Amino acid sequence: MKYLAYCCLTMLQACFIQAAIAEEIPSTNNNSEIPTLEQDFVNSINKFSKEQIIAQFGEPAKADDVKVKTTGKIVASIWQYHFINTAADGTYYETTELDFIDDKVVMVAFMNNDGAEGPENNQQYQIPNK
Repeated sequence: MKYLAYCCLTMLQACFIQAAIAEEIPSTNNNSEIPTLEQDFVNSINKFSKEQIIAQFGEPAKADDVKVKTTGKIVASIWQYHFINTAADGTYYETTELDFIDDKVVMVAFMNNDGAEGPENNQQYQIPNK
């Protein structure tokens, strides 16, 4: 009986160790490819830096920056890409807009137009330094 209990505890412990290892593997893979399927993209894009996004998709088709007036530091950006994301049915969105605060994506918008009705290309905004 003592050996049976020992075997059960050993098996349970092995199961918990495997679960812990399985949880760690995805989080350590920071250099993975950015998914392009709509929901997967939204769920993961904020884990990637601007440099990683540019490495996969290239420079954005359109970029607007918000700068601090006195220092010129970019504090926010709006980037637009064309035909990089797909809906669940496999059709491409014409435009994907990424809104950044500093270096991280804080909002994603998918559009079925070219995004031309927004501000002019490379328009820059300046905010006063407090």
